[in-house]
Amino acid sequence: MPKPTKYRSLRTNGYASKKEAKRAAELKLLERAGVIRLLREQVTYELIPQQKELIVLKGQKPKVIERACSYVADFVYEEPIGGGWALHSLVVEDCKGMRTREYIIKRKLLLWMHGIRIREI
Repeated sequence: MPKPTKYRSLRTNGYASKKEAKRAAELKLLERAGVIRLLREQVTYELIPQQKELIVLKGQKPKVIERACSYVADFVYEEPIGGGWALHSLVVEDCKGMRTREYIIKRKLLLWMHGIRIREI
């Protein structure tokens, strides 16, 4: 029997939870119907770049002292504003069962660094 996940979600059809799998199916139908476009899954946004040593000896590569911090969105797509596609907005969507402290900080960093608000489902 597989080990349960941290928040007891059940992997479904390759997605992290039943909720995410259901939402993916809905979004794929909306894309086929032309309601949304350019649907992408698991899109990574860098929040803080990796940090390397400033002083490096000749002939050596700089050592990474802090890894990059990033946020992975469940879904990213475009939806029209008003009547047609002349005006459209980028939607970054996340299926959340539980808002962790780490998620809340990353959500705030994404807004600050990229000007993107996450739509939580």
